[in-house]
Amino acid sequence: VQLQASGGGLVQPGGSLRLSCVPSGFRVYYYAIGWFREAPGKEREFVAAITWYGGDTFYADSMMGRATISRDYNQYKVILQMNSLKPEDTALYYCAAGIGSSRTSLRAATRYDYWGQGTQVTVSS
Repeated sequence: VQLQASGGGLVQPGGSLRLSCVPSGFRVYYYAIGWFREAPGKEREFVAAITWYGGDTFYADSMMGRATISRDYNQYKVILQMNSLKPEDTALYYCAAGIGSSRTSLRAATRYDYWGQGTQVTVSS
């Protein structure tokens, strides 16, 4: 089982980044793919999630209107497009696979069975 996260980097405030998550080794059809982030000294927090089957999307309040999560069937990956980035968005971003169908369930890290290695996002001038 693997979730390969990529796309992080250094960006100026107000800029954009596009993160990718490629799942493999399990039947992603039955899962939702979520993104979480963890900043130094802070707890891991939910960013966004999408159900692979129905394409239902869920966002953290802090990312509403600034992030779009989508899935690409052809390339078999999940994309997190983040715009209007702020310094407080700086964190290590993880993608994970879990079971759930609502924002309440999918925002909980305990609902996720598989985790990727993370990709660093740094927002700084």
